[in-house]
Amino acid sequence: MKTTWKDIAPVPTSQEFLDIVLSRTQRRLPTQIRSGFKISRIRGFYTRKVKFTSETCTEKFDAILNGFPRLADIHPFHADLRDHLKISLGQISTAKHLVETISRDYVRLIKYAQSLYQCKQLKRAALGRMATLVKRLKDPLLYLDQVREHLGRLPSIDPTTRTLLICGYPNVGKSSFLKSVTRADVEVEPYAFTTKSLFVGHFDYKYLRFQAIDTPGLLDSPLESKGPIELQSITAIAHLRSALLYFFDLSEQCGYSVHAQIELFKSLKPLFANKLVFLVVNKIDVMRPEDLDPETAAEFQTLLSDADVEMLQLSCNTQEGVQEVKNAACERLIADRAAAKVKAGTNNSGEVGGRLADVMKRIHVAVPEGGVRETFIPEAIKNMKKYDKTDPERRRLARDVEEENGGAGVYNVDLRADYLLENDEWKQDRIPELFEGKNVYDYVDPDIEAKLQALEEEEERLEAEGFYESEEEIDDEEEAQIRTKAELIREKQALIRNEARMRKSLKNRAVIPRKFVKQPLSELEEGLDVLGVDTTDLGLRARAQSNTRGRSVTRSRMGTEDGDAMDVDSTPRDRLRSKSRARSPQTNRRDDGVADITARDKADRQMKLGQRKMNRMAKQGEADRHVGTTMPKHLFAGKRSMGKTSRR
Repeated sequence: MKTTWKDIAPVPTSQEFLDIVLSRTQRRLPTQIRSGFKISRIRGFYTRKVKFTSETCTEKFDAILNGFPRLADIHPFHADLRDHLKISLGQISTAKHLVETISRDYVRLIKYAQSLYQCKQLKRAALGRMATLVKRLKDPLLYLDQVREHLGRLPSIDPTTRTLLICGYPNVGKSSFLKSVTRADVEVEPYAFTTKSLFVGHFDYKYLRFQAIDTPGLLDSPLESKGPIELQSITAIAHLRSALLYFFDLSEQCGYSVHAQIELFKSLKPLFANKLVFLVVNKIDVMRPEDLDPETAAEFQTLLSDADVEMLQLSCNTQEGVQEVKNAACERLIADRAAAKVKAGTNNSGEVGGRLADVMKRIHVAVPEGGVRETFIPEAIKNMKKYDKTDPERRRLARDVEEENGGAGVYNVDLRADYLLENDEWKQDRIPELFEGKNVYDYVDPDIEAKLQALEEEEERLEAEGFYESEEEIDDEEEAQIRTKAELIREKQALIRNEARMRKSLKNRAVIPRKFVKQPLSELEEGLDVLGVDTTDLGLRARAQSNTRGRSVTRSRMGTEDGDAMDVDSTPRDRLRSKSRARSPQTNRRDDGVADITARDKADRQMKLGQRKMNRMAKQGEADRHVGTTMPKHLFAGKRSMGKTSRR
């Protein structure tokens, strides 16, 4: 399977993960809860907050887990490059399940919280535990991002396609061969270790697509001492199913002797299992295998003793034999892949073999003993006359009965005729409820009415004999006392309910003691006399107000007109007018402008509707502009300057 590592999304750090989750939670669910709200509403808000945070964390974890390919699907070539990838992804998966468990536990606790403070503290505890869990993922998240960056830099290698793998010592001509047979832009220099990573080139041969992989140069040293560049080459050799081209430089211009190159080939031979191996002798324009000294030639010929190893010769400098080497390797690779497919299905004799044979060995086909069993056909079926619609003596079908009785829409099929009962007479019973092969009606006792009449007569006899009368009779006086006490208790309960209802209706209105509601005028006059204030006019005015206002005003006007103009005690007309205006009755703003009781009720309903919003927001009135301290400051303080965001 071809894995596109470059498409994996960047993995955030633990702090970035927390900032994303908490910021999204605060934007989607800003705090709008007050202590005056119902406890059910407070619980629901904080439950949604915890659930949304958990869902956001789970969504981010799933994005990370789904972004990386499944370890069971990727090729071992990629899996060995990062052996700790499975551990890090497992930690992310475990953290996702723990976050879901935390959310489920704290939602259950918030369900039984009794106050705003308890709900808020439980929410803080839940989010705190989730944040602690994310902070512990600091190293796995950082490691996964490094794996993504490293694997993204690797070329796009398809481990399942036809592949030519080029390996050998540094500076033996591997990159030159790759550049000659493909269009890969490979750096070619006359010094060692020019290639520092895997390079991939593609070419076509016989309308088939091939890929050629150039590996960095290998050195004959222990596996523990090899660097990351050499480990990439070894991993490619071990896990890629390909044709291997091991390059030799017999001229020793690469800086390594022929003996060293032979020893490297022998050390890597365990990695060549189940692969086509070609010994490619490069730079034949300088030295050919025939020009070697006898001792070196004999040592070189030992490598060709194996039947699976084939020698090819070329010169990348003069392009001599380059296409021949490519064609020979491709032909052998195509034939080997075709033979492997045939071997997996059948063997050379045409019989089932390979993997298919292994599967067939596990399948057991049961064969009955005693020869061939013939099909059994009952005699009644054999002797049954073939149905012929034109035959008047044919067996009657349900369709024939339907046509004889009026056809479709007139005739109804009798479903009771197919009932399987012990007695065919039961099929047409009035109560067709079946139980254990019988109708329910069959269980009805025919003497049920006589038995019921006998029971009723026995009941009347026992009642006449006083069988049901109680032996202890309550005295009439005692019963009357009990009834009186019960009535008093009910009255007391009604008073208690009325007092509670009155207290509840007062709400925020002050309760004025009854002794301060009304006070006599004499107490006011005595109090003012003690202070040294003359209360004569006060008493006269109070007595005058107790009479009819119109009558007193008329008399005062008549006395002023008819009396002496020079009378000092007489009151001027302007003063009377000002007094009468001052004593004019105050208007009742609640009843003014209201036509009748219906309009008054409608106005009260409108007033309550207008106040409903204030009650819902726990406001005391329209002028209440209080903002509680629970409101998040960063939502109202405008744009923040540079700084930390961990205070959330």
